[in-house]
Amino acid sequence: MRKILFGVVITLVVLFTFKYCNDKSEDRITLEENSALIQEQISNVGKLVVTEGHFSEVFSYKNSKAVFGDLIEVEKKALVVVNANVTIGYDLRKIEFKIDYTNKTLQIVNIPEEEITINPDFEYYDIQADFLNPFEAKDYNSIKETVKASLMKKIEASELKSNAKNRLISELSKFYILTNSLGWTLQYNQQPIIDTETLQSIKF
Repeated sequence: MRKILFGVVITLVVLFTFKYCNDKSEDRITLEENSALIQEQISNVGKLVVTEGHFSEVFSYKNSKAVFGDLIEVEKKALVVVNANVTIGYDLRKIEFKIDYTNKTLQIVNIPEEEITINPDFEYYDIQADFLNPFEAKDYNSIKETVKASLMKKIEASELKSNAKNRLISELSKFYILTNSLGWTLQYNQQPIIDTETLQSIKF
C-alpha cells in the first residue's frame, strides 16, 4: 500500500514539475514573440511629415545711405512678394526607446523636437536703386532673414504646430495600442501611459 501511495506521489510530483516547466517555456516563448513584435514595430517607424501650410507676405524694403559726408542721402527700395510653403514634421527614427523585458515595459526615452522647413518663393517688384547705393547680395540676404523671422512668428501664431503634435500623438498611440494588447506597459519619462488621453497631456 505504501509503495502504491509513494508511486502516486512521485507521479504527481513529476507531472506538476513537467507542467510548471512547460508553462515557463510557454511564457518565455510568448515573451520572445511579443518582444519581437514590438521590435518590429519600432524598426518600421520612418520619417513622418505631419502637416503643411502656406503663407503669403508682402514686404516693402527700404535702405538709405548717406554719401559725400552726409550731404546727400540716396535710397534704394523694393516691393517683395513672398509665397512660402511650410512643413512641420517629426523624424520618428530619432525617437529613443528602451525595452524592459523583465517588467514588460516599453519606455519612450526621448521624443525629438519638430522640424520646421520653410520654402519661400520671392518675387521682386518696383526695384529702385541709385548708382551710389545699388542693390547688393547683402540686401537680398537681409530681405530673406526678415522674411524668415516674420514667417516664424506667423507659424507660432498658427495652428500648424499643434496640428503636428496631434499627428505625432496619433502615431504614438499605435505603440500604446500594441503594448496594451500584449499586456505590456508604455511609459514616457517613467510615467505610465494608461490611455490615449494621457498621451494628449504629454509635454515635450
